[in-house]
Amino acid sequence: MITVVWILLAVLTVWILAALRVPGLVWATALVAGIAGWDYLVSPATPLWLTAWILVAVIVLPLAVAPWRRALFSAPLLRVFRRIMPVMSDTEREALEAGTVWWEGELFSGHPRWKKLFGLPAPTLSSEEQAFLDGPVEKLCAMLDDWGITHEQRDLSPETWRFIKEHGFFGMIIPKQYGGLEFSAQAHSAVVMKIASRSITAAVTVMVPNSLGPAELLLHYGTDEQKRHYLPRLARGEEVPCFALTNPEAGSDASAIPDRGEMCRGEFQGKKDVLGIRLNWEKRYITLGPVATVLGLAFRLFDPEHLLGEDVDRGITLALIPANTPGVKIGTRHNPLNIPFQNGPNWGEDVFIPLDWVIGGRERVGQGWRMLMESLAAGRSISLPALSCGAGKLACRATGAYARIRQQFRLPIGKFEAVEEALARIAGYTYMMDAARTLTARAVDLGEKPSVASAIVKYQLTEHMRRVVNDAMDIQGGSGICLGPRNFMGRVYQALPISITVEGANLLTRALIIYGQGAIRCHPYVLQEMRAVAEKDETCAVKLFDVALFGHIRFTLSNAARAFWYGVSGARGVRPPAGRFARHYVRRLTRLATAFALLSDVAMLKLGGALKRREKISGRFADVLSYMYLASAVVKRFEDDGRPVEDMPVARFACDYCLHEAEKTLVVILKNFPGRFLSWLAGGIVFPAGRLYHVPGDSVDAACAKLLMEPSAARDRLTRGMYVSRTTTDAIGRLEDALGKVIAAETLERRLVKLVDDQPILHGDHEAQVNTALDQKALSMPEAELVRAAYAARRAVIAVDDFPSGQI
Repeated sequence: MITVVWILLAVLTVWILAALRVPGLVWATALVAGIAGWDYLVSPATPLWLTAWILVAVIVLPLAVAPWRRALFSAPLLRVFRRIMPVMSDTEREALEAGTVWWEGELFSGHPRWKKLFGLPAPTLSSEEQAFLDGPVEKLCAMLDDWGITHEQRDLSPETWRFIKEHGFFGMIIPKQYGGLEFSAQAHSAVVMKIASRSITAAVTVMVPNSLGPAELLLHYGTDEQKRHYLPRLARGEEVPCFALTNPEAGSDASAIPDRGEMCRGEFQGKKDVLGIRLNWEKRYITLGPVATVLGLAFRLFDPEHLLGEDVDRGITLALIPANTPGVKIGTRHNPLNIPFQNGPNWGEDVFIPLDWVIGGRERVGQGWRMLMESLAAGRSISLPALSCGAGKLACRATGAYARIRQQFRLPIGKFEAVEEALARIAGYTYMMDAARTLTARAVDLGEKPSVASAIVKYQLTEHMRRVVNDAMDIQGGSGICLGPRNFMGRVYQALPISITVEGANLLTRALIIYGQGAIRCHPYVLQEMRAVAEKDETCAVKLFDVALFGHIRFTLSNAARAFWYGVSGARGVRPPAGRFARHYVRRLTRLATAFALLSDVAMLKLGGALKRREKISGRFADVLSYMYLASAVVKRFEDDGRPVEDMPVARFACDYCLHEAEKTLVVILKNFPGRFLSWLAGGIVFPAGRLYHVPGDSVDAACAKLLMEPSAARDRLTRGMYVSRTTTDAIGRLEDALGKVIAAETLERRLVKLVDDQPILHGDHEAQVNTALDQKALSMPEAELVRAAYAARRAVIAVDDFPSGQI
């Protein structure tokens, strides 16, 4: 009897899975028929077989037959969802639906298709793009005197402005048919990164016109007439663009901007009764605003006289306005932490513009928010990630060299484990950042507008840039805090909060965008469920909801099974088309992706719409998704570079770090999960063997630090794409010159150390030490000259700037 009951329960489970569209309905039916038939033959007087079929009919058939399932389950649950789900505004819907889903969606599925990632060709530049980097970009970097820019001129020099305009730096994204360079996202990123390794001010000046701004908006949404008029002028630098979005009352909540326009008829350039818009606005923090000749403006448009139709509130709208238009006030500057890129407020009072100044014309009225979100998804993938990598590469090459050149206690400071640990973070984080930069730029080149991935790289790369620069400043010590021409890190340190704040403040990006938007866009069923809830046709809504709901249930059950199995087996059945190193980490990433997907569903089931307001939990989920994305980029980068053994320490550091952080954060989510039983149950499924991943080991730290402190192909690959000066009149050039000389003289200088130990009177007098070594034949004349050259180069590197008191 008990055996029969257990068999019945097993059969019912199979049937329920079949009803949820899990393959196996045919063999499940055969199983039920076989058990019932066997029971009838063995004991025809005991109608257990009849009971089994009744249970099947009562429990399984309502789930298996679509019309019954919709009437009995889907329709009532749809009504419940409509009551508990928060109402979504039009701007929220537009933001959620903007852009596309790419690799981050694969990770969110819990079952990423690694062939898709490893099948992408490695990022490359065209010969034209490489020539631009080796020519105009190299020349621009050589022209830049960052101390002069930031301290003396408080601006780029007139020669620099002219060079940038004449060589098309403002037109990198503009097609050649309009006179632009038409560079790939990869090349655009490489240009910004190289300039950023030389001057943050110059990098911001170049990146803004090629990011979210008039050119980007015109390319995708402008009328043909607008494109023909503006794009050639922008490409030649005849027009300097800016985009005015932020209002004193609306920063992160940009959709709430109080800047307004009203449809009306007025006089324009001598013509009467022109259909147009009367605008009033107040903007601030507008990069290039003080020198702009054309403003891209975001405002809310109203139509009280119904000149365009019945609706009064037409929504957020974008327009292009020449800066010399009557009523526009522009020109004053902000001072963003003494980083003097052009940035300032502007105002408009009763500014009348014709309707055809709206970007995209009349057809694009009210579509401004979607246009902004889609453009931001692409622009945010490139500019700030590139700037962050430029800073990271600068720290790797310059601070790594400094740690070998600077000595204390008769040792290079990089040999001390405390410094070694910081150097390892600099190297590992920079490798990870650069991998994520190139991978995301690749997505843009493939036609994606990766809204979630762009938020991940914006947040994670600017945050890790902050950590890298902080570590570099700790190593530089006093030489890092004394500003002057010799200080290559001080201005980068000063600029850190700017990158953290712009294009979506990092607190907001982490808490609301990465996971808030990612949970809806990347999840295979949540957006479908939300669309079904919003559908006004009840019959259509029930059908849509039925498909999404039971697909979601099937998705959750399959992830639960996979999560437990991968937790037990270590995901050894996962076999990506990659080398041994990548396979090792891909298996672990797959396990984490499955656990993440399951816990996301459990959180959404438990908290529902309240999850949106539980920002600590959603921020932690954002971190897990981010670290999986970063680790994916690292293994892809390692494969693309041909699996160089020399790069393995930094690749291993980055992967171990990401896995540890992701797993640790999942544990923190479980510890703070509402509902102890649910937390215990979910934790038992995803971590059946406990935590498995650890921070990078000490031997990995040592190998990473060593990589930064001596010339090698691996060091060159890690810092590939940054500007490296070869002149000893420049701080980086002095470091490059000194590093080779110091390493060559290290064994010889140990002889001087022994000499000083024997004759303490020589302490502190380097020239006397060298002369004594010559007299005692401890050094030959060529060796003595090498030691002298290394000493002079070291002294030049460790020197800091000082000024007459009146010049500070």
